[in-house]
Amino acid sequence: MLQAYVAGQTYDETVPESRRSQDSAHTLVEVCAGAGGQSLGLHKAGFSHALAVEIDETAAQTLRSNLGVDVAVGDVADRTLWHPREYEGVDMFAGGVPCPPFSAAGKQLGTGDERDLFAWAIEQVGVIQPRAVMLENVRGLSSPRFAAYRQRILDRLDDLGYVGEWKLLHAADFGVPQLRPRFVLVAMRADEMRYFHWPEPRPGARITVGEALHDLMAADGWKYADAWREAANDIGPTLVGGSKKHGGADLGPTRAKAAWAKLGVDGRGIADTRPNRQSPSFRTAPPRLTIEMAARVQGWKAEDAYTFAGRKTSQYRQIGNAFPPPVAEALGRSVRAALTQEGIARVVQPDGVSLQDPVYRALASSDRPLSLDELVGAYNEGSTAAVQQRLAAIGRDFELHRFDIDGSERYLLGDFRGFTGQEDHWRHEVITRFRSKVS
Repeated sequence: MLQAYVAGQTYDETVPESRRSQDSAHTLVEVCAGAGGQSLGLHKAGFSHALAVEIDETAAQTLRSNLGVDVAVGDVADRTLWHPREYEGVDMFAGGVPCPPFSAAGKQLGTGDERDLFAWAIEQVGVIQPRAVMLENVRGLSSPRFAAYRQRILDRLDDLGYVGEWKLLHAADFGVPQLRPRFVLVAMRADEMRYFHWPEPRPGARITVGEALHDLMAADGWKYADAWREAANDIGPTLVGGSKKHGGADLGPTRAKAAWAKLGVDGRGIADTRPNRQSPSFRTAPPRLTIEMAARVQGWKAEDAYTFAGRKTSQYRQIGNAFPPPVAEALGRSVRAALTQEGIARVVQPDGVSLQDPVYRALASSDRPLSLDELVGAYNEGSTAAVQQRLAAIGRDFELHRFDIDGSERYLLGDFRGFTGQEDHWRHEVITRFRSKVS
């Protein structure tokens, strides 16, 4: 059997050449890898896995069978599952850590959600010492609710010797026919970060749902396929894969289903088969997407020949929760260019820690309790009410001590509440008790 050896991995002939990493010198450790949307994009960008870690066995099967990746299956924070120090010095540490702690569709519990692994992932940067870090999440992490959390991440990266930057990217700008905004963190040492440039939207990249799916809708002779393509003339809403706790094989909440209906798609479920010669008009009975169509909407291409393990609901969850491969590829190429110091260095260099939350920064830099007046002065946009709102948000992710000193209410920042790897943290009990429902 023909085999290709990449960074200590064995790829057999069932893995298409187009999906194999082209540069074995750029190694990758990926956590919360899912079914491999980010993996596929990064392979196309020239990275190869030293290891992937994923909690769901079925998603791990998908990743192994399509990309030949070595996958450790289990809770990524389980110290017996893998040993980060063994991968010291890899070129990239990447991951799509769980989104529910930050999602606007949920309760935005942040550090109060057992699935929050963002702060934990940052601690692994200190152990692995990768040349580059790339972590992605939902748009909700960019909201004011998490300003202090974001600043704490940048502060910690700065402590570890890295320059970190956040950016909201829209998948539709990279040829993915859906909205899917993703909030991405990239970090490198300063001498390489100065060569990093966020990928720009590709001219003419936007593709409609009709354009992306027409060949699949027409494949079995559906006579309305051409008319449907003209009607489905926009990008779709964000696919929602859901979790093992919530969500099934449909295209999301009521608003999303209504948006799909405007594109001539029934979002109430996933079809087993494509429309055929006997299928009615989409105006009478809109077709549902198949698994193959959902993957296309998420950015997988026909030439990827990607298949998903498991039953239909599991397959759709893997697709719906994935990072679109074209976005991952664009980011991967930008990171690679920075690591090889290609292109033009930035004229204005990032200064290490950018200001995300003035109230948090004031508290974090003070060793004494600060009054409301002092915090209002630090928050140049704010009033007392605005500062109190910021304090309420900070208090959800940090211990915030309140004092009454001489009739004046004062505040002192305490410990971060998040999970960073503590052996006695409460998340371990939750993960142990509800292992089958964690995703």
